[in-house]
Amino acid sequence: MIGNCNIILFEDDLPDGLELGDEVAVDTEAMGLNIHNDRLCLVQIATSSGKCFLIKIGRTIGPAPNLKKVLSSSRIAKIFHFARFDVALLNKAFDIRVDNIFCTKIASRLARSFTNKHGLKDLCYNLLGIELVKQQQTSDWGKNNLTQEQLKYAADDVLYLHRLKEILLEILVREGRDRLACDCFKAIGVITSLDAVGINFDDLFSH
Repeated sequence: MIGNCNIILFEDDLPDGLELGDEVAVDTEAMGLNIHNDRLCLVQIATSSGKCFLIKIGRTIGPAPNLKKVLSSSRIAKIFHFARFDVALLNKAFDIRVDNIFCTKIASRLARSFTNKHGLKDLCYNLLGIELVKQQQTSDWGKNNLTQEQLKYAADDVLYLHRLKEILLEILVREGRDRLACDCFKAIGVITSLDAVGINFDDLFSH
């Protein structure tokens, strides 16, 4: 446990026998935003019941069979915010294909076209009335011992995604854009595969 929150830190993998349910929220922290050069440092997973598991990833990535099983399962739904980066990073780090994706950023862009505010901080404030503190966003995630502030920040990035999904999905259904959103989520796998080999999605489909 970390502080007063139900946040548990593991090294390199999830433990055997951990039950996460059929839907989890997922995020990552890395040394930077370039999937080809910047290594994965932390994976955050939150359940719908509010439990948060942080998996610290070492410089040498181990087999991590339990974590890989969750991420690649077609049975377990994964909620991301800006899934394109996280999925590409996870696929590359663990040599898997993350499946069954919901992206709150894509959902917000489709559901809330009346605004250009689609960041996680904006969504939490506008839809949940929660103000996230983002000071640790650009901190050093590769160091051996992460601070309490870093761990709290990392947990906050996943703990609200289930609630955001519910609200955004309700708007998408109301506006008749839920099927379009599902098609976009399915396309993330293709787009991240293009990212992995250095082909720009926008360039590929331009004139």
